[in-house]
Amino acid sequence: MRSLADEIDAHARSRPDAIACHSDAETMHWSAYARRSDRLARALLALDLARGERVAVLLPDGPGVHAAWIGVEKAGLVTVGIGPRAGALEVAHLLRRSGARALVSHAAHRDLDLAAIVAALRGEGAPLAHHVVVEGEMSERDAIRVDGILVQDGPPPPRERRLRPDEVFLLNSTSGTTGLPKCVVHDQLRWFAFHELAVEAGRFTTDDVFCSLIPAPFGFGVWTSHVTPARLGVPTVVLPRFSAEATLDAIERHRVTVLAAVSTQFVMLLESPDLDRRDLSSLRALFTGGEAVPASRALDFEKRTGAAVLQFYGSNETGALSRTALGDPQEKRLTTAGRILPSMHVRLFDEDGRDVTASGRGQPGCKGPLLSRGYHEDPAANAELYTPDGWMLTGDIAEIDAEGWLRVVGRRADFIIRGGKNVSAAAVEEAVCTHPDVALAAAVAMPDPIFGERVCVYATLRPGRTLALAPLVAHLRAHGVSPETLPERLVVVGELPRASGGKLAKQLLREDIRRRLAEEGA
Repeated sequence: MRSLADEIDAHARSRPDAIACHSDAETMHWSAYARRSDRLARALLALDLARGERVAVLLPDGPGVHAAWIGVEKAGLVTVGIGPRAGALEVAHLLRRSGARALVSHAAHRDLDLAAIVAALRGEGAPLAHHVVVEGEMSERDAIRVDGILVQDGPPPPRERRLRPDEVFLLNSTSGTTGLPKCVVHDQLRWFAFHELAVEAGRFTTDDVFCSLIPAPFGFGVWTSHVTPARLGVPTVVLPRFSAEATLDAIERHRVTVLAAVSTQFVMLLESPDLDRRDLSSLRALFTGGEAVPASRALDFEKRTGAAVLQFYGSNETGALSRTALGDPQEKRLTTAGRILPSMHVRLFDEDGRDVTASGRGQPGCKGPLLSRGYHEDPAANAELYTPDGWMLTGDIAEIDAEGWLRVVGRRADFIIRGGKNVSAAAVEEAVCTHPDVALAAAVAMPDPIFGERVCVYATLRPGRTLALAPLVAHLRAHGVSPETLPERLVVVGELPRASGGKLAKQLLREDIRRRLAEEGA
C-alpha cells in the first residue's frame, strides 16, 4: 500500500500542474508539493537523527505545514504536530513530552519567542538538538536554515528511508479544554481506513474540492486536509486563521464542495450577515462534530446552503464509532451521531467499567481498525483511556437504540451536577440557542453551597440585541424546557474562548465564573 508521501509523488508525476492546496497566500500544485517536501527531507537527513525519531512541526495552517509533514515522513522521521494557536506553555510541554529532537517552524510564530523556548528546553536537558527555520510556505525561493546555517539544495532523499503506512508517522495533541494536552500516536493505516468510510459516507469523487477549518494537527483536520485530499488527488482549501467571512469567501471563490468545521464554526457561519449574500451553490456537504451538534442549527444550515450536514462520532484517540451518510433520513442525520460502524465493535460501559451495552446508555468504548495507538509514553493516561480488557473509551455518555443509531448525551466531564442530578451541558446549550437573540452558548457548572453546582450560561448575541436572564428563562419555559435545564445565571460576552482544536474552551469559562463569584463574595 502506498504511503502519503508516495501518493504526493505519484500525483506530481501524473499531473504536476493540478492544484493540491489553496490558501490566502498562494496555490500549491502537486509538483511543488513533492519538491517542497523533498527540500525539507534533505535538510533533516543531514542531521544526526535516527530513523523513527521525532520532529515537531509548528507552522500556520497553509501549504507549508502539509509539505513539512510529508518532508518529515520522507526523512523516515515522526511528525509531532503542534497546533498553530498553541501558547508557549503548551509548545514547551509538547516538545518535552514527545522527546522531539528537532523543531521545524518559522523564525517568528505569532507572539512566541521560539528561540527562547528552544534554549530553555535545551537548558533543562531536553533532547531538542536542532531548530529548523523555514520561510514562507517552503517554496524554492524560501530559505531553510538549520541552527542558523543556510541549507543548500541537493539530490532527492532516498526512498528506502521514508516511513511505511504501518509505522508511526504522527504524534498529535488532544484538543481538549482542560489541562495540558497528551500526545496521541498515529499510523497511516488507521487514517486510510477512516478515509474509505468517509468516501462512502460523503460519496466523494475526484471532482470534489475540500475546505478544512480545523488545523491539520488535530484528528478532524488530519483526514479532511492531509489524508483524504492526498488519497483522492483533489484540492483542499485551508485558512491560516478561521473567520466566518474568510470561510464564506473561500467557499465561493474556490467552488468548495465539502466543508469540514466543528459545531462552533458552522454556527458562526450561520450568524454571519455574509451568508445569504454569497454564492454557496457548489457546497454539497458539511462534515461537523467535535462536540454535540445542535440539530436546529444544522437544519438551518441545510435550508440556507443546500448542503447536507454529516458527521462522524468519535475522538482523536478512537477514530469514528458511528457516522451519518448522504443516504440517511434527514431526521436521523440531524438528531443522532449516525449508525454504529460494525468494524468498530462498539460497547457501552458504566462508571465501574461494566459492560452495559444492553441497557442502551453508557460511556462508549470500541476495538477496531480506526483506533490510534494510544498516548505516547504515558501509562497513567493510557490506563484511563482503556478498560482493563482493552476497549478504548471516549470521554462521552451516549445512547444507542435498537437499530444502532447513536446519540451523544454529553461529555462525562460536561455534566452539571445540580443537587445530585446530572444536567447535560449540551442539552442546555441547544435549548438556549433557540432564543432569537442568542448566537452561540456555552453551559458550565457554577459552584453553589447548597446544590453543589448550578447552571451558568455564557452567550454571544446577534448584532444589536440585548438579553437578560429572566426573559431567556421565560422563553425556555414557554418552549417546554425541563426545569433542571434552565440556566440560573447568564453572562453575555463578545466572544467565547476556543481551544486549539476549535472547540469551546470551557475550562476558561469555569475559571471565569469562579472568579466572578469570588469578587462578588458569593
